[in-house]
Amino acid sequence: MSFDSRALRRQFPLFTRQPALHYLDNAATAQLPQVVLDALIAHETGRRANVARGAYPLAEEATEAYALARERVRRFLNAASVAEVVFTSGTTASINFFAHGFGARLGAGDEILVSEAEHHSNFVPWQQLAERSGARLRLLPLAADGRIDAARIEQFVSARLKLVAITHCSNVTGALTDLAAVVRAAHAVGARVMVDGAQAAQHGAPDVQALGVDAYAFSGHKCFGPNAIGVLWVRAELLETLPPVFAGGGMVGHVSLAKTTYAEPPARFEAGTPPIAQAVGLGAALEWMASLCWPEIRAHEERLGRCLLDALAAMPDVRILGPREMRERLPIVAFAVDGVHPHDLTQVLGDYGVCLRGGHHCAQPLHAAFGLEASARASLALYNDDADIDALLAGLDRARTMLR
Repeated sequence: MSFDSRALRRQFPLFTRQPALHYLDNAATAQLPQVVLDALIAHETGRRANVARGAYPLAEEATEAYALARERVRRFLNAASVAEVVFTSGTTASINFFAHGFGARLGAGDEILVSEAEHHSNFVPWQQLAERSGARLRLLPLAADGRIDAARIEQFVSARLKLVAITHCSNVTGALTDLAAVVRAAHAVGARVMVDGAQAAQHGAPDVQALGVDAYAFSGHKCFGPNAIGVLWVRAELLETLPPVFAGGGMVGHVSLAKTTYAEPPARFEAGTPPIAQAVGLGAALEWMASLCWPEIRAHEERLGRCLLDALAAMPDVRILGPREMRERLPIVAFAVDGVHPHDLTQVLGDYGVCLRGGHHCAQPLHAAFGLEASARASLALYNDDADIDALLAGLDRARTMLR
């Protein structure tokens, strides 16, 4: 399918809204294409039933749809098996799942390596685990431009290192992590690598085999899918060793008064009724993504990102957080305007139909490293176009004058 930004934009019902919206908050939530809405409606109106144990045809149809969704996730990630794919409620839940399961094996003296650039969801769970287990939490520093300084990882690797938990792409700077360097250094000492892929997955399927990582997490609502659905992928030989986090229906092998045995993965980690419709919607979203021409989309996003970065860099009272070029980064651009609070800025821009996010973006340690409490953030997706950038820049000119 050849890429056409206008034709693609027409697939999203939100963009028929009048007056027109310039939606630039995709790092928080992406919009739903009609094909995903259709899949959700078809499931909920035509095969709504619980999965796994119903023997009647409707339940069997629901079970097949849920299984197909897992297979679509497997293909999206290039995972070896559907048994490696665990459905959760989102990236935050996926990371917490892994922290509790993997953390059960950690103790005093073990080390966990994270970075200053992490979203709170990939920092606080490891901080809590360190407090709980006696393990030591270490910080991989940032380079001058706000990138994770993966070139220095060798200084933080020791025989005590058990896990590196790292973002694939910063939700503030848009900078991509050099995962190859991280994986190489971690695996050299037998440590595992867990990746927060919440921001990267929206911009093209991550190949977990090529990345060489041990666990990967992402959210449906950032990948043009429903809310309340996420994925935790864990390499099979590691997943099989992890204990379940929640107990209840669906995750057991056999229950007796004396002992309970557990199901094989992934059922072992999906206690209770799973997010069935959400999984179906996510599967439809990932199948839709797979139909797109990603080299053209990446070129389109890179051009828009470069236009935005260049325009912001030309404003003497605007500070860009992170790299000022599109090399090894995605079109997520956070910035601060001298003397203007990001909340005020984004509110004024919202009055002009420009949707940005203002705040610390759940990344307070990263903002502290920049000497800031908060920033405004424009995050682009495949349906954004030049009109969105023009509207942002025009609104920014008006807001900078109005708020001073």
